[in-house]
Amino acid sequence: MISALENIPIISYLFLRGKCRKCSAPISIRYPFVEALSAILVLVIAMKYGVSYETLFGALFTWTLIALTFIDIDTQYLPDQLTLPVLWLGILVNLDNMYIDTHASIIGAVAGYMSLWTVYQVFKLLTKKEGMGFGDFKLLAMIGAWCGWQVLPAVILISSVIGSIVGVMMIITRYHEKGKPIPFGPYLAGAGWIVFVWGQEINTFYLNLLA
Repeated sequence: MISALENIPIISYLFLRGKCRKCSAPISIRYPFVEALSAILVLVIAMKYGVSYETLFGALFTWTLIALTFIDIDTQYLPDQLTLPVLWLGILVNLDNMYIDTHASIIGAVAGYMSLWTVYQVFKLLTKKEGMGFGDFKLLAMIGAWCGWQVLPAVILISSVIGSIVGVMMIITRYHEKGKPIPFGPYLAGAGWIVFVWGQEINTFYLNLLA
């Protein structure tokens, strides 16, 4: 058992020097990393929205994306217990146009799910293999509910590019066995957070390039 003072984010890890005080077992560096990442990302949101409900709900959305990222890395599974409630919450908070209008939120949820579902079905039809899990569909639906359908192309593009680059590097460096599935959730979650904060700017930049 550990005390409350031994469970303070980041500070306790530094004070304990990365080891349990009772048995000296090493504590994974992942704990302070996730804690620091959570704080930094929420700070970025707070800088954008200030002291507001937008920051409060944005923090919840961010923490969910972080949790889903590391769960998928460990298990290649995105639990419905996280994706579905936060998906519906995204629609609810946007009933009053908190981040986007209600229509964009609802259509974003539907389009997010159906876009990857369609890709999955086409890939399965052509290769007789499953290219991704249903959790990825629900995660993109969740992102669509919070950020709107307008940013979904950017989410898919950003996540696909980063995922391809990282996947190739992992295979080249033999960090990952060729032919073994690589979880797509972390790249979707990362791209989802990027568009949550800078989605409008990204779309404006993209439209300016096409103009």
